[in-house]
Amino acid sequence: MSTPLSINGPRLVQDLTDLGAIGPAEAGGLSRTSFSAADREARAWYLARVAEAGLSAEVDGIGNIVVTSPHYPADIAALPAVWSGSHIDTVPSGGRFDGALGSIAALEVLRTIHESGVALARPVKAVVYTDEEGNYARLFGSSGLVRGYTREDYEGMVGRDGDRFLDTFADWGGDLDAALRTRIDPASVHATVELHIEQGPVLEQHGEQIGIVTGIVGLGGGEIVFHGQADHAGTTPMRMRKDALVAASGFLTRIPEIAATGGDHAVLTSGIISVAPGSRNVVPGTASLTLDYRDLDPANLVALGDAITAAAQEAAAAAGIEAEVHLRATIAPAPLDEGVQGVIARSAGQRGFATRRMPSGAGHDSQNMATIAPTGMIFVPSIGGRSHCPEEDTAWQDVENGANVLLDTVIELASS
Repeated sequence: MSTPLSINGPRLVQDLTDLGAIGPAEAGGLSRTSFSAADREARAWYLARVAEAGLSAEVDGIGNIVVTSPHYPADIAALPAVWSGSHIDTVPSGGRFDGALGSIAALEVLRTIHESGVALARPVKAVVYTDEEGNYARLFGSSGLVRGYTREDYEGMVGRDGDRFLDTFADWGGDLDAALRTRIDPASVHATVELHIEQGPVLEQHGEQIGIVTGIVGLGGGEIVFHGQADHAGTTPMRMRKDALVAASGFLTRIPEIAATGGDHAVLTSGIISVAPGSRNVVPGTASLTLDYRDLDPANLVALGDAITAAAQEAAAAAGIEAEVHLRATIAPAPLDEGVQGVIARSAGQRGFATRRMPSGAGHDSQNMATIAPTGMIFVPSIGGRSHCPEEDTAWQDVENGANVLLDTVIELASS
């Protein structure tokens, strides 16, 4: 039996190490918010690796990077391609593997195929999606690829730091007309597959090397603004106050109860709270909460949205004030392709890895790509199940295992 083609493990480790040094955060971990200086540095570093490998890259109107080999015969290059990749932006004080693993492993797979000269029936492309972490919009880059954005969409986007997308994009040198034209032809994609850390403890707890993702959770979100009345903190009696933060607190303490309306696997999080006027001696006049809610069942997402709205209004009424609830359109749950799951299972089995079929509780660009092409995801273990924090880590052996399963999967998908 011939030895299967394998990726260059030391090169992959070095690339992830180098990328993991870009954008260190004062609080620990990495902060590579999309369209930031650190993001620009990481992109330049990535494109330099592409050039060193003799590959070619195209950057679309919203910054998605698509890499391919310039040496495919014309008849092969024109066929629908197999895509693989992830993102290199991070949450504030995030880890060095979330997204980065899938992006750099996809590049390593393409380099390995390019260097080996393996003959394929269709092209392979490595991709880096812009702003997967949703600073400006959920799964920003892949959403733009599959659905596109209007001028009004872009005008309404505001980052987590309060900056307007159009201002930041202009400072970046972005072209709004090109952004408005950004959309992919679904017929150009044969299949997609993404390697990712699990971001949870299941694989590690069961001693399994590879997770085969069966589906990706649906995503909802938005904001609640409680409108009270700002007054002097010393002279306004408690019984006469219209305290927006008290109302917001009444909502926050009900989060476990609200989440339970969506089912056993539903989750609800408020990760950003802002209060105005923001003085220690002024009763809060307004309080704003961000919302993130998720479930694998579309009906449960609807139920969660209804429960959130009702609870916010009840909390506001109890404090004698009003609440505005702004819920964004959800990104639907995405079942992943059973055929691609089968290819991943065969690839892992041929290398002797223990596998587990499992859903993803985190959102990924793959759920957008799954709406236009057969899509699969490969998980590798996260140490301690930690993610979106400086402690996020994955063993280098698991990194290499996952990259080799990705290589075998991509080659099989591109061989038909």
